[in-house]
Amino acid sequence: MSKKHDAIFDDVLSDLDTPAQPQARESARFLKRSTTINDRLSGELEEKTLRWVDPSECRMWERHNRDYELLNEENCRDLIDGIRAQGRQEFPAIVRPIDDPEYKYEVICGARRHFAVSWLRANNYTQFKYLIEAREMTDEEAFRLADIENREREDISDYERAIDYADAIARYYGGKQKAMAERLEVSQPWLSRYLALASLPDQIVGAFPSIRDIKERHARDLKPLLARPATAEPVMAQAARIGAQQQSARNGRGPFIDPMDVVKQLRQAAEAPKAKPARKPDEAIYRRTAGEKGITARKRGRKYQLEFEDNLSEASLRGAFDAFVKSRFN
Repeated sequence: MSKKHDAIFDDVLSDLDTPAQPQARESARFLKRSTTINDRLSGELEEKTLRWVDPSECRMWERHNRDYELLNEENCRDLIDGIRAQGRQEFPAIVRPIDDPEYKYEVICGARRHFAVSWLRANNYTQFKYLIEAREMTDEEAFRLADIENREREDISDYERAIDYADAIARYYGGKQKAMAERLEVSQPWLSRYLALASLPDQIVGAFPSIRDIKERHARDLKPLLARPATAEPVMAQAARIGAQQQSARNGRGPFIDPMDVVKQLRQAAEAPKAKPARKPDEAIYRRTAGEKGITARKRGRKYQLEFEDNLSEASLRGAFDAFVKSRFN
């Protein structure tokens, strides 16, 4: 029963004699408890048990769709500050119980929350604990739950999502794209684009500063170039060169190459160098009559070079030469 309902009930009872009010209020509470019990029995009310735990009791699910190693103070700063300002974590992480001597739960959804609370506890805010909701679920159910929670979030990269999908289609759906798309309630073309992203060669992936910088549109740009041997070879070679520079930047030597420039350089590598137009030789063939052998005249600067076969008859040679002279002075 709602607070509004209680207020109305109390207002009705207010007109009764004072001695009867405590009993009436008790009746209101009884009615509220009865309604709650009825809602539970009818299935209209579902109660969830939340727990505050030490984050060290939880490990990441091995197929979690977020790379926990990429989380740091900088990219979790908004969440760290939010939890500190609120005094607690507002939304529970979804975990499931596990049989492990070192951990009680594994995290299905809530990696950033886990990192944020762990960071706070390690930085003199030991009062914070990790809010969890424990559920029993299969791996396939865990995959779908994590996907639904993170699909619209911008802080999980396209590439992380793509790798997760590529693993799931083989692991849970027998490699059948249609079955997976129906289960996730997405279109097959949409899913296909992410699977194409996951299939990018490691050399291409390494050309980007981080996997977080690889977008689904990048796969669309590069896939046609990698499908043709004539363009795949120069693209892969350029990716190796870019990757070496990116690795140096990761090691603190030099700047990173921007993701947009990476794609631009890879596309340029696929373009065949424009061949210089062949210089047409300044030459012509002169014959006495069509079908006869003649002389070839080639201009070299201010001079002409005449060539003819040594078995050319005198009449053919004279006729060809006359044609040459005629063309020069007419």
